[in-house]
Amino acid sequence: MRLALRQAGKALAAGEVPVGAVVVMDGRVAGEGFNQPIVSRDPTAHAEVIAMRAAASAVGNYRLTGATVYVTVEPCLMCVGAMVHARIGLVVFGAAEPKAGALASMTRAHELPGLNHRLTTVGGVLADESRALLQTFFQERR
Repeated sequence: MRLALRQAGKALAAGEVPVGAVVVMDGRVAGEGFNQPIVSRDPTAHAEVIAMRAAASAVGNYRLTGATVYVTVEPCLMCVGAMVHARIGLVVFGAAEPKAGALASMTRAHELPGLNHRLTTVGGVLADESRALLQTFFQERR
């Protein structure tokens, strides 16, 4: 999670909402990313998606079966959908996202009937550090 926090710091420095993510497979970092929708002009350029793209490229397969995603903020609906399609095994997140969090806060999208894959989730890991980055970002914006 500390590596994901470092990625979130890169997002903060770039003027993006500070969210960072890391994909770990077989005990190694396979991909990492930070939020970049503003600079990339890409609404799908969330930290989780960028990290999964990097991991898929590194392993040569869009299926990241059994991988763990560490992300500083609870993922949104789009990112949870991408994780289901990638066959992620475990998602570990920091701060809850009450408005858009799709694992615990707004909805539990990974538990929807009809999905052909289930994610395991753990929330609240280094949540204070993750939340502090978000608060810094939004305080500077006001």
